[in-house]
Amino acid sequence: MTLLRSLALGALALVVSAPAFAQTACGERGVIADRLAQRFGESPTSIGLATNGSVIEMFASKDGTFTILVTSPDGKTYLVAAGEAWQWIGEKPADHPT
Repeated sequence: MTLLRSLALGALALVVSAPAFAQTACGERGVIADRLAQRFGESPTSIGLATNGSVIEMFASKDGTFTILVTSPDGKTYLVAAGEAWQWIGEKPADHPT
């Protein structure tokens, strides 16, 4: 992960996280999604429903950065993974922005 991406994700975590002692960046989904779009050019690429009722979302950019968000049934959204060099295996959906 590049230094710039690491710093930006750290700043994102500070802006949208729960109290400073929390280990995972969390906040309102709309705020996190807006920041991912503004800072990294990421947009939602896929979504799924976990057996516990959580919504799992993948965001990705044309530049290959990606983020995985999990929104729990109580409405909190958690940033659980982020990185770079994202690649599609197989065909991309026709309406995918990258």
